[in-house]
This record gives sequence, C-alpha cells and structure tokens, in this order.
Amino acid sequence: MNNTKPRIVASIEARMSSSRFPGKMLADLGGMPVIQLLVERLKESKLLDDIVIATTDQKSDDALAKWAEDNNVKVFRGSEDDVLLRVVEAHKFMNSDIIVEITGDCPFTDPDIIDIGISTFMANECDYLTNCEVSSAPPGLYVQVFTYKSLEEIESKYKDSAVREHVSLPFYENPDKYKIVHLMSSPKLKLPEYTRIYLDYEEDLEFLRQVFKELYLKFGINFNAEQIVNLLLSKPQLIEINRYCENKPVR
Repeated sequence: MNNTKPRIVASIEARMSSSRFPGKMLADLGGMPVIQLLVERLKESKLLDDIVIATTDQKSDDALAKWAEDNNVKVFRGSEDDVLLRVVEAHKFMNSDIIVEITGDCPFTDPDIIDIGISTFMANECDYLTNCEVSSAPPGLYVQVFTYKSLEEIESKYKDSAVREHVSLPFYENPDKYKIVHLMSSPKLKLPEYTRIYLDYEEDLEFLRQVFKELYLKFGINFNAEQIVNLLLSKPQLIEINRYCENKPVR
C-alpha cells in the first residue's frame, strides 16, 4: 500500500494576448501586477505544495514569464491555443498528482476556499470537485480539483476544440463517466447572479481596483470571500461598474 502524500499543485492559466483586454496579467491592481496578487493569495493556502504559471510560448508572453522567473514562481510555456495540452504538460513538468485549476483572471481567488476544495476532494472518492456548477459561489471565487492522471486521460481522448480551450469541460459535461462532487458554498456568499469578480474587460479592472482599495485598508491583501461579499452587499453600486460586461459562451 502506497502511503506517499500526493503532490498538490495549482496551475494558473495566464497569457498576455487576451482579445478583450491585452496585457491584463501585468496590469496594476493595488500597486502590483494582477498575477502577483493572485500568486500571493494562493501562497496562503495550507494544502498547496506548489504553484506554476502555465503560459504560452509566444513572444507576447515573454514579459509574463520574466515576471515569474524574477519572482521565483515556477513557469511553464506551451501551446497558446491548446490550453488542455499546456496544462497537462505544466503538471508533468511539476510532477503533480493532484491539480487545482486556476485561471489568471481570478485574482481574488480565496485560499480558504481552495483548501476546503482540496480537503473535500481528498476525503471523497471522486474524479472532479467544483463549486462552479450548482453552488452559490460568486463567479471568480471558484475552485476545481482533479487528478493529473484523469486530465492526462482526457487530453489523450478529446480533440474537440472547446475541450482543448476549456480544460475541465469533459468532467461536468459527462457526469455518467466521472464522479463529481459539487462543493456547496455558504449562504453568506450569495450575491446577485450578474456579479463578476474576475478580469476580462477594463471595466472589470476598475471594479477589482475599487474593491481592493476598500478591503485592503481593513484586511490587507488576504481579504476573504465573505469580506468581499459583505462589501458588495453594503455597496451594491460597485457591482454596477462591470455589470454589463459579457463573456462568450463555452460552446
């Protein structure tokens, strides 16, 4: 029987050439690049063994890779369009057993939610844990956990362009094949369904900057999900800043 502790690694999918907001990963948020705030918050996790930025091999991402190297953050560079392959290769490079999937456009990711997700995944016999589908988690405060082995299997089987771009799509599109645990969020985290706590547009950055400014004064950079929600409920005008931004559907 193998009692070796599995290696748990978070990968941040990030690139500079976003069509909606080019350069957003190094945009200033609270006096630091967006990517730095996300990394610093993830470092507060008690269960992550390491973090890797999974970016592209394109020249446009040289600055992002340099930031990672200058700040002693692991970085893996791979395909721009085949995000699934890039993430699999990044975790092969990291020798990961358990993957925590993070997207670079969620700089307010809560390390406490990450740890609850990891511990719940480890306590259950499942293929995939998520709070993205049937919970009340505000968009941008997500956690997704799965094994490297299962993602490697998906990479070898699925050639669908949507899957190659959106990595974990086969898990929740095929509940008959994969055992899924849906992590339910606390009712304390309930916000209007149109709330966006992530970065796709310049309006999103303005929203994040306003929220950061308010919460940093009270809690420093490690404010948690409940503190974010309480602020937005007390100042709903903040939600209006980026309310009408829309994202393209996965399919």
